[in-house]
Amino acid sequence: MPIYVQHEVLGRIPDVFNAEAIWQAPGLALFSRRPLLRDLLERSPREHKGRAATRCFSHVTLMLPQEEVDDDYHLTRGARARDLAQTLTALHQKDFGDLLGGDQVRYDVIGTPSLAPGEIEVKFGHAVYLPAPDEKILYNVSVSRDSAIWHPVCPIYPNQRLALIGGEGGEASFIASGWPFGPDGAILVINDGPDAPPIVQMRPKDAYDCRFDPRSGYYTIKSTRETPGGSPRLMLKIARTAAAAPRPQTGAAADTISIAPVNTGKPAVWQSRAHNGAAPDMTAIPVSHKPANNAGESDATYAPVSQQRVSLVALAMPRLSRYRDTGAQAMELPFNRALALSSDGKPAISFVVDASDELYACTAEGRQRITAPATFTPVDTQAIRVLTAAPQMDDRYRALICLPQPVGASVASGARFSFGRNSPMLAALRLLDSPRFLKRAGGSNTASADRIGLSREAFSFEAAAQGYKIGRLSASQALYHLNERLEFVASIGDADTDAPYLLPSGHHLVAGHYVLRFDA
Repeated sequence: MPIYVQHEVLGRIPDVFNAEAIWQAPGLALFSRRPLLRDLLERSPREHKGRAATRCFSHVTLMLPQEEVDDDYHLTRGARARDLAQTLTALHQKDFGDLLGGDQVRYDVIGTPSLAPGEIEVKFGHAVYLPAPDEKILYNVSVSRDSAIWHPVCPIYPNQRLALIGGEGGEASFIASGWPFGPDGAILVINDGPDAPPIVQMRPKDAYDCRFDPRSGYYTIKSTRETPGGSPRLMLKIARTAAAAPRPQTGAAADTISIAPVNTGKPAVWQSRAHNGAAPDMTAIPVSHKPANNAGESDATYAPVSQQRVSLVALAMPRLSRYRDTGAQAMELPFNRALALSSDGKPAISFVVDASDELYACTAEGRQRITAPATFTPVDTQAIRVLTAAPQMDDRYRALICLPQPVGASVASGARFSFGRNSPMLAALRLLDSPRFLKRAGGSNTASADRIGLSREAFSFEAAAQGYKIGRLSASQALYHLNERLEFVASIGDADTDAPYLLPSGHHLVAGHYVLRFDA
């Protein structure tokens, strides 16, 4: 593998800010047994023809002991470090001016705690680049072990050709947090300019499998060598900055929904309502929908003739700010390593929405705020998609968490059923019917998460020839129709009509936290 980064430690330098002592030893260099910066640049040219150098490297990173750099900043506001960089730049231009080829000489002086007093670390090479003072960042590179918690690695600039990413102890130009592949492995990012997508290659090539997922927008890198704990993996994301002109997007997910500004309505409270003499309904639902006239509708009265199916395909994360008076502080959805919703054991990933409507992903690596749409692969087997709520639903919902494993139930054709907190039908689909998913102020965890947003009797449904007949049973229950791609179609029950709403087969209905697909 070519040496992309020349990396050397210079020792026995009494004054680490003495440019001449770093550049070249006094007297005859022939008798100097330790190479200094000028010798290193001369021995490792950027280009050569035969044994003659035709071009030299012009960007050099100089690392000094951290304590020396701190003292310089405290006493002179960094003047000695700036003088060191300027003097080395002048020496570089003087001795290698005919080998620069029009390149600008740039030096950067930083501190590192790994050096002992009198030591200086230098880096230069094909993958070492120092930006111009006014150069804007083109890409930001970050890595993750679980696709949820991302750690920044480095920026890439428009005129920067290469970046070499690796772990501690290697020869990389940038260190990646949690590097799992050892000192010999490295990621080479090739930048062909703002109008071309970056190229990612592994070094050595045959030791790693590197694949890009256009839906999630990141690379997944795995070692091809078998290890006792399984092959290690790393995710790499190269995000174009807002300052750079965006390229046309390709391969975007067809089922993502654009986000809209938040519609701030009045927060809901635990409302007490009585239905036909029944016990008060303590559901926390903002009253914002007109009542539907469902007179004459009745429950199921006869046995099924054919079987239909209703599946829970996603969970809708509410905006808890609407329910602040209920004491709700956070809602958490934990998924195990099989990516099934479960609160037993240590989850592979959890999604949390707090009282300020901020959305977070939590893993063993930590907790990080996220934005939708996004895709997460905390384990190799499957992925979890997080979609934005449609603008028409944005005042109630923060995001939709798609279940990798939908939960289904059969229903009878020709009979009418109801769905809600008091309805036994489809009770197996109400995965959040438990207080363990909802955190309330004062440590009170007695209220089911379903008490936010779902009525005792939310809606009725009946399989018909052209789909399903949906009737809203509670005046304050919000119902939304999404198509087969989870795109918004309509709010159900807003129109002044007594007729049931026809939901086509294969489309979705959102009620409370549940996104249900109705299949014929």
